[in-house]
Amino acid sequence: MRLGLRQVSGLKEESVRRLVKVRREAPFGNAEDLARRAGLEQHEMKLLAAADALISLSGHRRQQVWDAAALRSTPNLLREAPVDEEFLELPDAPEGEEIVWDYASTGITLRRHPLALLRPQLEARRLLTAQHLDRLPNGRHIGACGIVTLRQQPDTANGVIFVSLEDETGVVQVICWKSIREQQRAELLMSRLLAVYGKRQRQGDVRNLIAERLEDLTRLLGRLATESRDFH
Repeated sequence: MRLGLRQVSGLKEESVRRLVKVRREAPFGNAEDLARRAGLEQHEMKLLAAADALISLSGHRRQQVWDAAALRSTPNLLREAPVDEEFLELPDAPEGEEIVWDYASTGITLRRHPLALLRPQLEARRLLTAQHLDRLPNGRHIGACGIVTLRQQPDTANGVIFVSLEDETGVVQVICWKSIREQQRAELLMSRLLAVYGKRQRQGDVRNLIAERLEDLTRLLGRLATESRDFH
């Protein structure tokens, strides 16, 4: 799977148009060739590198960022003159760092889900995956954890908040009664990574987790930036 250039946060549409135009004329030889032919400035090359868009030209992301940082604006007279410098090869970044970069630059990742990396720690807390929950019967007391992607409070819900948690296997729908909101307001409304302990509710195709206790595990995300769609 490949992401479109419009996913690159901060990249101007006119720059993308120039890039696509010259790419049709001939493939790029390297990052310098791309910058020169498409007329991209250093900060635009850094945006592409941060989004992992230069992988076919520079290799892994650390190398992309290094190559982009070396491309500085030159006078028009020297625009077509290539720069011949000794190549410096950098070590690849760990997967966790790559995922943090993905979320920061595009808001998504084509690598493993962040919770796949945290799964050993979550298993130690006896927190199950969404896939595992789907196999459990009604009434079972369990715990689950996921990145908060949605909080809803319908006008007709009498204070009930519905929360969607995403992990590497799917989504867990959580029902938080008004009492939970009053007792653990900070955990419910501020957590980006939320652990929920409660009772499994299963009625036909409707499957929920009725929250009895919440735990904010956002600290486990480190520098990973996530956002949720919340009620206002």
